[in-house]
Amino acid sequence: MDRGYEKERFEKLGIKVSVAQKFRQFCKKMSLSQSMTLLLMIEFFEDNGISPHESVGPKMQTLESLIKKRINGVIAIMKDIEKNQTKPTVAMIQSLFQQAEPEQKKLLLEKEISKEKNTIRFREIE
Repeated sequence: MDRGYEKERFEKLGIKVSVAQKFRQFCKKMSLSQSMTLLLMIEFFEDNGISPHESVGPKMQTLESLIKKRINGVIAIMKDIEKNQTKPTVAMIQSLFQQAEPEQKKLLLEKEISKEKNTIRFREIE
C-alpha cells in the first residue's frame, strides 16, 4: 500500500491498452505502485519545469554550459585570491623569516696536520 494514501479511494483513468501495458512495465522497473509512479513522474516534471512536449536535449546542453560558466567563474575567483592574497602574504612571511634568521657565520676552516698523531684537526678562524 502507498504510504500516506491508504484511505484515498481509487479513480479510473481512460488509457489505451498498449499505453497501460507499457506503464505497468515501467512501474515494475521502478518497484512502485502505479499511483506512486504516476505521482513521481508528475512531481518530476513540475519540479524541473520540463514539459513532456519539449526536447530534453537542449535543456541538458543549456545546463552543461551554465555549469561550465560557473566553474570558470570559480576558477577566476581562485586565481584572483591567489594573485591578490596568497602570493603577497607568502612573500611577506618569507621576508619576515629571512629577517628573523640569525646571520650564520661563514666558517673558514684551517687544516692542520699534526705530525705526532697523524690526524687532521679543524678550527674556526675568527
